Amino acid sequence: MIDSLDEMVPVVTETGEITGAATRGECHGGSRLLHPVVHLHVVNSQGELYLQKRPLWKDIQPGKWDTACGGHVSLGENVEMAIRREVEEELGMTDYEPVRITSYVFDSARERELVYVHITRYDGEVKPDREELDGGKFWSPAELQENMGKGVFTPNFEQEYRDIVLPYLQGQKS
Repeated sequence: MIDSLDEMVPVVTETGEITGAATRGECHGGSRLLHPVVHLHVVNSQGELYLQKRPLWKDIQPGKWDTACGGHVSLGENVEMAIRREVEEELGMTDYEPVRITSYVFDSARERELVYVHITRYDGEVKPDREELDGGKFWSPAELQENMGKGVFTPNFEQEYRDIVLPYLQGQKS
């Protein structure tokens, strides 16, 4: 499977206001057009975080471990619709409640994304789609820490985990 470079996505401001539209290929091709994406972090009752393994055919960060679910908001879709669609497609999960933590602009040499970060507590079965992902697994906090900075995870995941998810989870324990 290959991501459709012709998929239409909204072009947005940093506050999420839609200003136009572009193809996924244009957004990932160095234009740096700001486009919205959704991320869902899945945490089980043991405090482990589920990560997906990105397939080698992906155009960005192939073969690395990443946020449980991530995907583009399609043109005509809102954030809530996109998170539900992406999670069902990628992980086969329907019975969960996504909690939005925050949003931020991810900036790289190749693209700019307005990332809507969500988290959920989930102990059900995760069924990664074999056409979209190279599998997935739950990682303990110790395993995550041990592998940080070693090229195992996507830079985006590492930054998001360190700056947003870990502080959020630590705040939930107090």
